[in-house]
Amino acid sequence: MLTTLMDGLLCCLTGKSANVVVPIETSEAADGYEFVEVKPGRVLRVRHIIPEREVVDEPRGPGGSVHRKRKITVYRNGQLLIEDLGDAARQELLHAQNGDTQPNCTVEVELADPSSNPTPTADPKADKTRSVVGTGGAATSPAPTLGSAPDLTQQPRKRRRKPKRTVVIDSERKITSCKGTHADVAVFFVHGVGGSLDIWGSQMDFFSRLGYEVIAPDLAGHGASSAPQIAAAYTFYALAEDMRAIFKRYARKRNILIGHSYGVSFCTFLAHEYPDQVHKVVMINGGGPTALEPSLCSIFNLPTCVLHCLSPCLAWSFLKAGFARQGAKEKQLLKDNNAFNVSSFVLRAMMSGQYWPEGDEVYHAEIPVPILLVHGMYDKFVPIEEDQRMAEILLLAFLKIINEGSHMVMMECPESVNTLLHEFFLWEPDSPPKSKPCPEIATKRPETAKIPTASNGGATPESKAKTK
Repeated sequence: MLTTLMDGLLCCLTGKSANVVVPIETSEAADGYEFVEVKPGRVLRVRHIIPEREVVDEPRGPGGSVHRKRKITVYRNGQLLIEDLGDAARQELLHAQNGDTQPNCTVEVELADPSSNPTPTADPKADKTRSVVGTGGAATSPAPTLGSAPDLTQQPRKRRRKPKRTVVIDSERKITSCKGTHADVAVFFVHGVGGSLDIWGSQMDFFSRLGYEVIAPDLAGHGASSAPQIAAAYTFYALAEDMRAIFKRYARKRNILIGHSYGVSFCTFLAHEYPDQVHKVVMINGGGPTALEPSLCSIFNLPTCVLHCLSPCLAWSFLKAGFARQGAKEKQLLKDNNAFNVSSFVLRAMMSGQYWPEGDEVYHAEIPVPILLVHGMYDKFVPIEEDQRMAEILLLAFLKIINEGSHMVMMECPESVNTLLHEFFLWEPDSPPKSKPCPEIATKRPETAKIPTASNGGATPESKAKTK
């Protein structure tokens, strides 16, 4: 603690940040580590594992096609109306609490507008969003019962304004199983703020043993990547261009992106930019589909030297909020995986540079690839409501909840996470059988494609994943 205070005082006097992250020796390149210069003087450490596998002439399965069509209307008052235009995949995806499916549906999300809604409500969550799921392609509202007195306390619903813009999404994709024996499959892992590629150690080892080609970079200023001493080097756009360069360098024909926390935003960016190359996406505790905007009232707005003095408190807070249990095992996990071991300057610049206004709800709704959402039940950074809303906004998403995990669920419950991810890699929708019509025998309607949902997930009985 005393050393930290002295380093912070030295930082204030000299104006330089302590504990600057610098690249490690290139001798580790033989162990699967590479150093890629994404820009002049900007070097990222990348772990690239190409498994030694036999050449197997295994054809890919036929897979199945998923057709999704929806209409998104954005109003000037912040209201978002999503209309699913009746397809089999969505009918399988939307399940009610009792297991009944919802056919053609409309999801209406109304954002809070302080200027137009000054009256406080009893429920604080009611000011944020309101989702209505109905049938027949129209939003529904509770009808008054016969003979009941009108509720004068409720304000009349405002007339919907003229739409600001309307987006129609008509996507049809063929989704096939991705096995480790397929040479055209690559798996990318992207960590979040304060992490490093080492937090994916269990996942990289697991999938490389199964024959998958694995790529995991260190973000700038993290792990063993270079740490420029300029705040502009850590904005979302600068880091996104780094991930674009890594993706273009290592991408195969079918690529799977896996992101954690802030890293989910970069996977979203790549999936939106390269929909033909990105085959599937996994979002682990990534939060809601709102646009990124740094908080003005945050501890990370304090001077770098003050943050450096507070680094032990920040590390303790991260341990308490990031793990379901705070024992010696969790502390050792942080130490061994080089997590939350960044300089105060990098941490402050990363938190202040999270500005991405383009990544709003419509941006997320336009992503055509299948997405698996993994959420740790005890996550104190990302509420479960945000991932639930993300599952509603995304075109084709499946939400899985791990009961014993928190924000760092891939480190706490590696077996459960690995099982979920592998099942998602192998998942492909069933193609409806083609039956010839017979005039003498009444033919049954073909079954729709079975898509794993939040209720069944397509998990096998032997799955070790403890999910809800």
